[in-house]
Amino acid sequence: MSREYPTRPFSAVGVVVWKDEKMLLIQRGKEPRKGQWSLPGGAHEVGETTREAAAREVLEETNLVVEVTDLLDVVDSISLDDDGRVRMQYVLVDFGAEWKSGEAVAGSDAMDARWVHPDELPSYKLWSETMRIIEKSASLREQG
Repeated sequence: MSREYPTRPFSAVGVVVWKDEKMLLIQRGKEPRKGQWSLPGGAHEVGETTREAAAREVLEETNLVVEVTDLLDVVDSISLDDDGRVRMQYVLVDFGAEWKSGEAVAGSDAMDARWVHPDELPSYKLWSETMRIIEKSASLREQG
């Protein structure tokens, strides 16, 4: 089934990856939101759990090995075309994760990858739901 004009939503993951006091952003290389900054993530593959998908997507997009920690939330991403039809729809399962190894390098679906301090986030013009997920992840880390 095509991801554009689907007959059902696609399941995908997003991951807030932390390394010390910085978190990872990627610049999206594909639709939806191509060229925008976001969290690493992507569609599930058949036979993998959401946590496995989260770790795989981070590795594919950034060359980083992570430990998936917290389930943060589930977010609906629905993109409409000019006629109001659903062009793309994803159910995003968002996780927190801690960096284990590797250097952040843009991979398969990313144009760029970089570590960012939360104070720098406003300059990246992130989707409001992405900001909410990052804030939730930061709050859980502070609680320890």
